[in-house]
Amino acid sequence: QVQLVESGGGLVTAGGSLRLSCVASGNTLSIYSVSWFRQTPGKEREFVGVISTSGGFTKYVDSVKGRFTISRDNTKNTAYLQMSSLKPEDTAMYFCNAKPGDYTDPDSYTRNFGSWGQGTQVTVSS
Repeated sequence: QVQLVESGGGLVTAGGSLRLSCVASGNTLSIYSVSWFRQTPGKEREFVGVISTSGGFTKYVDSVKGRFTISRDNTKNTAYLQMSSLKPEDTAMYFCNAKPGDYTDPDSYTRNFGSWGQGTQVTVSS
């Protein structure tokens, strides 16, 4: 089982940028695909994007395409979510999620299983 810790959240004005980090321990992150999800109070957790174990495959929800980029550095056991052109509707708690292996079908990489971090809050003011 891998443990995950997110960081990098904060308060930013609309149009700004933030980079979230997801640091893994207890196992090598290189054998896990990593997804980012977000959640606002009273709503279900929403898939944001995924990156494969090698980093060669990424997918994003339509609402963040062109603005968010997921990357990873397996030598540092860390995955990142670079967020640009932030909007107030991006305000949420952001979670990283690690699933063993690679998944290329949306039914798999958007599913709620695997290891989760505790989340980091992102607040975008207008």
